[in-house]
Amino acid sequence: MRTRTALVAIAASLSLISAIYAFQRPFREYPGREYSNFPLPPDYMNKSEWVFARLMYPPAYNMRGGWRRRGGGSDWTQGYSSWTTDYPRSDRHLSAAVRRLTRVNARSAEQPVNLDDGDDVYNWPWLYAVEVGHWELTDQQAAKLRDFLNRGGFFMCDDFHGEQEWEIFEASMKRVFPDRPISDIPDTDPIFHTLYDLEKRYQVPGAQYLYSGSLSEYGGIIPRWRGIYDEKGRLVVAICHNMDLGDSWEHADNPEYPERFSSLGMRIGVNYIIYSMTH
Repeated sequence: MRTRTALVAIAASLSLISAIYAFQRPFREYPGREYSNFPLPPDYMNKSEWVFARLMYPPAYNMRGGWRRRGGGSDWTQGYSSWTTDYPRSDRHLSAAVRRLTRVNARSAEQPVNLDDGDDVYNWPWLYAVEVGHWELTDQQAAKLRDFLNRGGFFMCDDFHGEQEWEIFEASMKRVFPDRPISDIPDTDPIFHTLYDLEKRYQVPGAQYLYSGSLSEYGGIIPRWRGIYDEKGRLVVAICHNMDLGDSWEHADNPEYPERFSSLGMRIGVNYIIYSMTH
């Protein structure tokens, strides 16, 4: 009887998993701002425990470069927009690092996620956005992201610099959580100690460092590790301001990009992923 009960439970679990996968949006590649034909790993369709989910978003007006400078005036839902910065090379390098440095079964290819695609975002509990100093969420998208986070999702954002880009980021983030403050993450927070102890952090620059020699961009001199906590003290939004972890992942195999930056960038990314899965 116990064996039969166990078999029924296993069958039910497999049916549930199959149903979840059935409702997920199929994998799709989009043209990126830097890559339009990046080779797919042979196992990119394998099922896994964790997937690098990249947030698609509409770009905002930017006074420094004109209307939707980073989006090129194109339809952001079709790619070649701010959200495709570093994509997909950055995503796949971090996914490879998760495979090598942890026991998490990570998919080798990323998943672009559009908040307007029904309930699809709820299938991808770890969500990342790049260049959020150029985003402009609609009220509906902000509400969807808030619900996603309140249900246990985790959001990491990165690669924006200076006060102007912070103000653009904050305007959308305040629509997501109008009643929750953004605060500095203390060195003692578990997110810095899940796999690696990361009390000693430093500014991680983008690839522009290779020709400029500058760690900072647009006046963003001091790196900030900030976040938003829920009512139980869980970090649900991790904000990397005045740094470019996406480039540190993207250029991890570039011999000209300093290894110390990619090393720290990878460790931060891995810690954030493990934290999101265990807290």
